[in-house]
Amino acid sequence: MKNILILVVAYCVCLSALFAQASLLPSARVLDAMEKLRGLEGSWKGSGWLQMGPQRHEFQQTEAVRLHANGTVVTIDGRGVNAKDSTEVIHQAFAAVSYDQQAGKYLIRAFRADGNHVDADFEVQSDGSIVWGFSHPMAGRIRYTIKVDSDSWFEIGEMSRDGETWMKFLEIKLKKQ
Repeated sequence: MKNILILVVAYCVCLSALFAQASLLPSARVLDAMEKLRGLEGSWKGSGWLQMGPQRHEFQQTEAVRLHANGTVVTIDGRGVNAKDSTEVIHQAFAAVSYDQQAGKYLIRAFRADGNHVDADFEVQSDGSIVWGFSHPMAGRIRYTIKVDSDSWFEIGEMSRDGETWMKFLEIKLKKQ
């Protein structure tokens, strides 16, 4: 009896492993959503500026965008250093983007260099541009717009206290490497 029980357990384990492997294939809906982000993949380099208050900071920016987990997660690793002193980091962030098929929307968690993170709204527009953003208790609404073609990345960051009037605080222009 003990041997039969061991065989049944072993059979169930093997059977569950087979079914688990089948679930590694992403759904068509997830693949379609993530395909819209494929143009971001690669290494990017360029320049930008950031202005929070009276002083504007010019920087050299890199972005490394990679696909993971069978193309179902995109990571974006950005770093901007002072244009005049490359030892001074001006802008640094890391984000992971995926698609929640049950909710029918993208999920993004963005991590800042100060150790904080934000779960933001993320949408791919009909023209292919990406708009993502969040509410900040002191700044109001923050939104970023990214436009990518085959070898150029253009991004702006804007803030609004009323949702109507937007002030640009960030601009980045990159070329694919």
